[in-house]
Amino acid sequence: MEISHAVSEKGLISLATLTQLLSSFELETSGKSSLAPDSKVNVQPLISAQIFSSSTSVAAMPFAIAIASTSAATFTSDSVASLPTSVPVAGQSLASAESTTPASLSATFSSAKQSSAAKSTSAVPTYTSMGTPTASLIALIPPIKYAKSLTEPKVGGSKLHGSSSDMPTDKYIPFKNPGNQELSKDLLVPGLNGKLTTDYPIAPDTGVLPMDPSTSVLSLKVTPHLSRDGGKGGYLNGQKIFIFCDTGSYTTTTSTTNGNFVGFVASSVTIDVGNNAKFGKALSLQDGAAQWSDDQGRLRGFSPLTQGEHSYNLKMQGQGYRYAVWPESSIIPLNATTALLYSPIVYLEVNMQSKNFKYTYTGSTLLAITAQAPGGPRAVRLVNKLFSQDEPEWGTIAAIRSYGSSGAGGNDGRLYVFASVKAGLLVGRVEVGQITNKTSYQYWNGLSWGFKMPDLSSTSVILPGPSMDGDMFYSPYHSTFIFVYLTPYADNTFYFRYLLTDKPIIPAYVNGGSNEDYVENIVKLKWSDPQVLYKASPGPTGKYIYAGGVQAGYYDGDDITNGGKKMMLSWTAPTGGDPSSLASEYMFVTAEITWQ
Repeated sequence: MEISHAVSEKGLISLATLTQLLSSFELETSGKSSLAPDSKVNVQPLISAQIFSSSTSVAAMPFAIAIASTSAATFTSDSVASLPTSVPVAGQSLASAESTTPASLSATFSSAKQSSAAKSTSAVPTYTSMGTPTASLIALIPPIKYAKSLTEPKVGGSKLHGSSSDMPTDKYIPFKNPGNQELSKDLLVPGLNGKLTTDYPIAPDTGVLPMDPSTSVLSLKVTPHLSRDGGKGGYLNGQKIFIFCDTGSYTTTTSTTNGNFVGFVASSVTIDVGNNAKFGKALSLQDGAAQWSDDQGRLRGFSPLTQGEHSYNLKMQGQGYRYAVWPESSIIPLNATTALLYSPIVYLEVNMQSKNFKYTYTGSTLLAITAQAPGGPRAVRLVNKLFSQDEPEWGTIAAIRSYGSSGAGGNDGRLYVFASVKAGLLVGRVEVGQITNKTSYQYWNGLSWGFKMPDLSSTSVILPGPSMDGDMFYSPYHSTFIFVYLTPYADNTFYFRYLLTDKPIIPAYVNGGSNEDYVENIVKLKWSDPQVLYKASPGPTGKYIYAGGVQAGYYDGDDITNGGKKMMLSWTAPTGGDPSSLASEYMFVTAEITWQ
């Protein structure tokens, strides 16, 4: 059957037809759905992820598929356990998200709501003017292959892809801003004011808009040129996501004419188009229609700002003062359709003549990310601020998910968060239903877990030595954990360490559905000495690389995080070029690592 014969213009397909399509993949239906056979299910995420083609016959699909809706229809392959319903759906308000969210995650949103209500602010923006999104959401999770033996992690080879290119969409959503709150003159002065973060609701003119196949769009009048700094991401629900920090947008740029500056935001988001890296080529990255602010290519930004932060920036950014939410780490899967990102909130002071700058870490926030299609990934700011300025930067360097008895993609288990301090890497953890509740986090003190948070001078580290960027993940092929990182020593080198164990570490849910926490081994066992993983080129300027990390899940079933042996590394290098030129100011580079 050709998908073009079954899918409507809005990307909807009847449940009966979808069941028929899935049967052609030899996928079995797990559980019974209360949906009527003619109910419509949104398969636009499958088309956008290039799993389904709109013009060719459906090919074999190495994914588990879960239809997340209030009726909990679930489809899964033989090799993957049934997935639980996973929400919130992109574009829902806080109230409507609670109505379809499993209890463990509902508690998360409830705590955010209660914390916000105490200050008469809203932790999650509501865009009621955009209409109601499609109620169903498809979840895609590659099956995971678990080894039965222990293999020592060794590097087998590497291949440089090169610098990525941008392929921005040519559509945008016409959105009427309800207006920005005016700040009093005493607030519009240089200097950090934490109340602009904590005491204001989310600004409706920031963050990616909710979008579904029925949302009205218009055409851009230019092909935007973008210059981006930083770059991390990961796999979420069929999409390979890449999230950047400071991003400038310009009008159309050619080899002979530079574009004109039109706007600047603290973050932006793209998805991979074409899976180029699987063929050894540089990435092509695309911005979604829901990220544009107008027909000139101005960006709304990925990370939502509070009204206090945003209104301050509108008045003070031209003088060199602004607030920013910088998504500096890789995304952390929460469940099948949602990821998390602990992001620093910073205050910047820029000398407009010399361009020298100073930035001050003011604390961190927590973003929930959904890979909506076709508008592009979207973030919701669950709390205005979670951790404070004088505390370790929990989660902003790395985090790792520990799934419970429901398995990968489930809503139970814990989340482990890391903080880099002078002595090395600290670790904390929290039940997933309490991620916005700061008092629920526990911390490793070197001997046991406790609720007392270590300070910046703590030596209760699980990995000694400084790390600037890092990612920790479980490798099913090696049956152990691996930590990949850059140091602050500007040597352009990725290093790795792995957890030493005399027997394979296999998640308990694989063999029986127990709640035993397999990730806790990272504090119980010792780690290997550092080893060189990859030596990166510093780029045209010869300056050091930064924002290095692992793009977990890129290679689907062949990925190191899914039981394969391939892994994508990424980093940013300065080009020394004009940001309005084709060379831009920065280059985002990727490479493939093959493990033994």
